[in-house]
Amino acid sequence: MNTEYFERAAATEGRTLLIVDDDEINREILENIFSESYAIEHAENGRQGLRAILDHRERLCAVLLDVMMPEMDGIQVLRELNRKKLLEEIPVFLITAEASSDVMREAYRLGVMDVINKPVIPYMVLRRVQSVVELYQARRRLNNVVIRQQEDLLSQAAMIINLNQGMIEALSTAIEFRSEESGDHVRKIHDITKYLFSHTELGEGLSDGEIEQIALAAIMHDVGKIAVPDAILNKPGRLTPEEFEVMKTHTVQGAKLLESIPQLKENRAYAYARDIALHHHERWDGGGYPDGLKGEEISVWAQVVSLADVYDALSCKRVYKNAFPREQVLAMIKDGQCGCFNPRLLECFFEAEEELYKLYAPKIL
Repeated sequence: MNTEYFERAAATEGRTLLIVDDDEINREILENIFSESYAIEHAENGRQGLRAILDHRERLCAVLLDVMMPEMDGIQVLRELNRKKLLEEIPVFLITAEASSDVMREAYRLGVMDVINKPVIPYMVLRRVQSVVELYQARRRLNNVVIRQQEDLLSQAAMIINLNQGMIEALSTAIEFRSEESGDHVRKIHDITKYLFSHTELGEGLSDGEIEQIALAAIMHDVGKIAVPDAILNKPGRLTPEEFEVMKTHTVQGAKLLESIPQLKENRAYAYARDIALHHHERWDGGGYPDGLKGEEISVWAQVVSLADVYDALSCKRVYKNAFPREQVLAMIKDGQCGCFNPRLLECFFEAEEELYKLYAPKIL
């Protein structure tokens, strides 16, 4: 087998026809028929032919395969090609002088394109092979177009996802700036939420994609604050009972705002975002707002964002207070001074807090 020929045939990729036959005269006859239309490569037995197909499949447009050959016959070659699913890529023509009905039945079952009887009629065999080669090449070109279109669509989808996420982050950050808080707050809520779901038992049963969507939804937890008057939102002192009632409406307003954005409803994060915005101030003991949910009635993502929000709020300076030291933050959370949380959630939080502190300490303290 002349393997150097394949190197010289690089310019004719996809236009090489492989003739597999142990009879040199038969190979020369077939080469004379096809040499004007294709680059030709020879193999003297089935084993050589199979190796040539496996090594140079991208260059082959068709294979002419004899049945009776030493070392490996044509049917054995077909079985290997069928097992490797290569007959879907390269058309194989069985050329034989003695083909019993059992051989032909087996050949067609394995996926041979056609059976051509010897002696061959040049114009007939040429036309039959050319028609099939043109069909396969047209299908290959179409597949390549489809693949490129799929790649383009995936690229455009990724751009849209990034754009949507950027718009969500921009909206959430703008609201944080309005309340004179660092725009970094929403990023930290995102990261804390993602870490707790990714590194503790809280994320059991959730896929990586679902965790990503929950973390993205977490940054929209306070979007309802856009409806709270500046005088209340940025009041440096304690809110009056009446003012606190107004502040509490940011949960319901946040859910309504998210419901009013049609494009957001198409985002997989929407259901998580609405639930978190509405319920991140619920308490495990039922004393929260707006719905007074209790225990497992509160979704685990709303619970996690609630705790992440408290942890970050205590650790950072706000318009109404200075940042608390880490030890005091942990004590306040543990003692229930800033809410009542699921005991399992607290266990996971304190297990992870050392890593959370490493991640956020430079910006928190």
